Amino acid sequence: MSTDVTAKTPAPAPAGKGGAATGDGGLLRLVLDGMRRNMRQYGMLIALGLIVALFAVWTDGDLLLPRNVSNLVLQNSYILILAIGMMLVIIAGHIDLSVGSLTAFVGSMAAVFMVKNDMPWPLAVVLCLAVGALAGAVQGFFIAYGGIPSFIVTLAGMLVFRGLTEIFLEGQTLGPFPEGLQKVANGFLPEVGPETNYHNLTLLLGFALIAFVVLQEIRDRRRQQEFSLEVLPVKLFLLKLVALGSAVLVLTLLLASYKGTPIVLLVLGVLLVGFGYVMRNAIIGRHIYAIGGNLPAAKLSGVKDKKVTFLVFLNMGMLAALAGLVFAARFNAASPKAGLNFELEAIAASFIGGASMSGGVGTVLGAIIGGLVLGVLNNGMNLVGIGTDWQQVIKGLVLLAAVGFDVWNKRKVGS
Repeated sequence: MSTDVTAKTPAPAPAGKGGAATGDGGLLRLVLDGMRRNMRQYGMLIALGLIVALFAVWTDGDLLLPRNVSNLVLQNSYILILAIGMMLVIIAGHIDLSVGSLTAFVGSMAAVFMVKNDMPWPLAVVLCLAVGALAGAVQGFFIAYGGIPSFIVTLAGMLVFRGLTEIFLEGQTLGPFPEGLQKVANGFLPEVGPETNYHNLTLLLGFALIAFVVLQEIRDRRRQQEFSLEVLPVKLFLLKLVALGSAVLVLTLLLASYKGTPIVLLVLGVLLVGFGYVMRNAIIGRHIYAIGGNLPAAKLSGVKDKKVTFLVFLNMGMLAALAGLVFAARFNAASPKAGLNFELEAIAASFIGGASMSGGVGTVLGAIIGGLVLGVLNNGMNLVGIGTDWQQVIKGLVLLAAVGFDVWNKRKVGS
């Protein structure tokens, strides 16, 4: 009589369902395996950490001084705002070359409203956002319903908005802006509570953010398990929570050691959470991924691709207007030369953050990570005295490496 040997052999716990590797180096194997399967997601995050570590050593710690960290947020806020909108445009399979000129145009209109005509700055901000949305809607109409390629439409928009900026400002710099608007771009949250060595409100916000991130990660993991989707092993998941919490805690302590949380950082946080939720959970977010990933299939599935494309560019115009207001308020003046190469910075941030040239791939968080990579590179190279000529070369190589990594990753997955 034959015996069933395989029935007595215990089956190993599947790694995707929370099983843990045993033996020496088990956790390391889990980490490496998780990184290999999520290379697109974690690749640029690891790169950002390495760049920060490199310049922290190279600048003898100056990069991570509390004052410099705050300046890093303020200096790159408008690029990060543009990168969020640009990521959505690229996911949808398009490109927008007009955002730099549109930021300058909105800044010029803000100066005309507030400086020349003494309009209350809250009302002027609302009007400027409406102008940006209208500009994006016009371009979106020609792209979605006119069938003109986005490259051509936004290239024309780049020239039109740059010319209108010159007309509105009459070739001159116009300022200063009201103090209330300046605080949005350069201000910090007020001090509250007893006097300590740290900014109390920033500490509270940091701890609340850590709790939110942990609970959100646990919730996402449970939801994936309910749908029998693959999840990270328990040890690797706990390691991810510790890493995320530690990163938020370090940033919180650095900001709290200086003047606290910049107001514009709160604006970025709202945009990150809001657009992240839309792209993950809302129907419009899934439709954006669908039309960028496979347009014919999306049409057959009933996705209204023209309407989605129109809304994507309308949203891009509004975010460009917001970036224009932040940029003008930060420098307290509107200039005809404002916004130069902003579109290239935003596009580069999106691709460095994981967007794909073919569309259908990318995350809002990835856009922020890509923008921070460029921001840390700029700041670090300035601190060590690298000239602007070599800075352009290095940033170009970083962009090329990011796109090359995307191509290599696709080929690897395909094979």
